[in-house]
Amino acid sequence: MFANSAQAFTSQEEKAHVDQKDDHWMQGLHETVSDSVYQSAQWFDSFFIANDSEEQQNPTTTAKIRFAWLPKSRDWSEVKTRFRIRVKLPHFQDRVSLVLSDEADDQLNNLPLESANTNSSVEEEKFSLALNYTQEKRDDRLMNYRLGISGGDIFVRAKHKRRFDLSPTQSFLVEPSLYYFLDEGLGAKLLLEYDYQLSKKSQFRINYSIRGSAEFSGIRWKHGFYKLHQINETTASVISLQVEGERNGERGFVVDNYTLGYRYRFNALREWLFFEIEPFLEFPEDKNYTTTPGIALRIEGYFHKG
Repeated sequence: MFANSAQAFTSQEEKAHVDQKDDHWMQGLHETVSDSVYQSAQWFDSFFIANDSEEQQNPTTTAKIRFAWLPKSRDWSEVKTRFRIRVKLPHFQDRVSLVLSDEADDQLNNLPLESANTNSSVEEEKFSLALNYTQEKRDDRLMNYRLGISGGDIFVRAKHKRRFDLSPTQSFLVEPSLYYFLDEGLGAKLLLEYDYQLSKKSQFRINYSIRGSAEFSGIRWKHGFYKLHQINETTASVISLQVEGERNGERGFVVDNYTLGYRYRFNALREWLFFEIEPFLEFPEDKNYTTTPGIALRIEGYFHKG
């Protein structure tokens, strides 16, 4: 009996030692990424110091890194790595921020809650670097401007966001934006959103967006229907149905794809580490709307300092 107790105690010691090593490794990773982004932000912000006697202020940095594997019945090899870094520059009273990402600027084709988006032919992967200026920011409105480069193309964009509370349980969002790319020309997008609060932890949401551009004929449109549920403090889920297509183009009105999905998101191991599991069904036009099952597995890390 004593031998078994000693063996169990030794196993517990070994497990505690392994846990401490894991803790040290994960904490070291978080600090290394946070410090690296922060130091780069300080270096960039120092260019705006008027003179040597002026004291440099501390910037605020936020970084998000995502690893995703999106196997489908016809393609099991799709792996996506994403990063997004945002730096608020204190010498501009935090109205100006630097946004660095390996995605096209704001993913113009996507809805706010869209996540699977396995149709890479619609929006190819791009690199984006931009200065973002916020003229006005309140709880119910936002007005900002962005100037940068995306996929080797220089662009400028203006976006206005306004939210209206219709009742204690209902709200409506209007978000028009106007953008211009040197290579692609002038474009515009309108996003509409309706939210209905079913309970304290449950919400129904409808998104609708239309987008036109000199780059393509017709108008791109997309609908999104979502049921959001907060399971507990660290876990949430989203049931989604998305429909996208175009109208007034060369082919008239057409539906490109239907996507039905269930997204399960939880926080584990560290407060800055999140995991997602999202099984989905696609019905793409180019496959004659044949059912295409798939699943998205994601890991996201958030790094903040300032």
